[in-house]
Amino acid sequence: MTDFKIGFIGLGLIGGSVAKSIRRIFPNYDIIALDNDEATLKTACSDGTIHAYTDDITAFSDCNYIFLCAPVHYNIEYLKQLKPYLSDTTILSDVGSVKLDIYNAVNELGLGKYFIGGHPMVGSERSGYAVASDRLIENAYYFVTPSDTVSPDKIEEFMTFIGDLGAIPIRYSPAEHDRITSYISHIPHVIASSLVNLVRKADTPEGIFKSLAAGGFKDITRIASSNPVVWEHILLSNPDNIIDGLQEYIKLIEEMINAIQQHNAAEINSFFAASRDYRDSIPNNTSGVIRMNHELFVDIPDEPGALAKVTTALANENINLKNFGVSHNREDEEGVLRLSFYDDTSRENAQSILYNAGYKIYNR
Repeated sequence: MTDFKIGFIGLGLIGGSVAKSIRRIFPNYDIIALDNDEATLKTACSDGTIHAYTDDITAFSDCNYIFLCAPVHYNIEYLKQLKPYLSDTTILSDVGSVKLDIYNAVNELGLGKYFIGGHPMVGSERSGYAVASDRLIENAYYFVTPSDTVSPDKIEEFMTFIGDLGAIPIRYSPAEHDRITSYISHIPHVIASSLVNLVRKADTPEGIFKSLAAGGFKDITRIASSNPVVWEHILLSNPDNIIDGLQEYIKLIEEMINAIQQHNAAEINSFFAASRDYRDSIPNNTSGVIRMNHELFVDIPDEPGALAKVTTALANENINLKNFGVSHNREDEEGVLRLSFYDDTSRENAQSILYNAGYKIYNR
């Protein structure tokens, strides 16, 4: 152990993943955590991620870094509790996907000299420490949003630390951050949930819509399975940007409705062509705030042992499958067998193995 101590308030998916990354990169750092779920804290202690846990806020008084990893409004409440126990050398950060609310609270409480906001651009429809990973933030953009009064030395130190964890630190103001994330994360979550509710309301008593929904529908609505409490906090913390974006989205839908009503083939074509070209220009070499799936689609014959041949071929090369399934509805995807992997390296290796074994592979 070193004299360097890091505290975590909240140890869910993001907090747990950052803590696990620190443990992997800096194994001698002392890590202490507070969480309202004691079972999570015991698990994190037993697996070696943290050295100790507490329910006493005073235990954070000698921390070099403190990460606030609870939902946004809870983090603001913790600021008030932490204020008496911060020293001049403390760096106080958070991992929330909304920044202006906590930034304003920091200023009101006079905590600006300690605070460097942060937001790793990662996410999952799953939540909780059980799905945290020591590689989640690796190669992911990590917003750094310092207060106006924190020292440049602290900012440089913190950005170096984030880079050491394998993430890519990018510096923006809280306002810039909130506008960007509203469009690439917050609004898509609202739209995904709206699509699910649209189908839910239209479904038959027998659930035929749900039975047939697969492929593209499950892909574009996957994030609708996210934690409702987290999204309640986010939407109420970033309302202006989200409302502006949703109103722009409504205009796009209204334009498409009008184009369909007017049988305007050129406008319909242009709508889909523009979206295709922009989507295809989005880079694949970094993690996004909406976590990508590492998947392959494989054509296999409908015969005994066909699935076993594929899984055995991968197992023989020590490639671990995250999940697999047979696609009965392939309206939006190709390949009867859908294979999901834990990372892109595994997916690429699996693609090479199966291609060399004579399988037809589809990669999105």
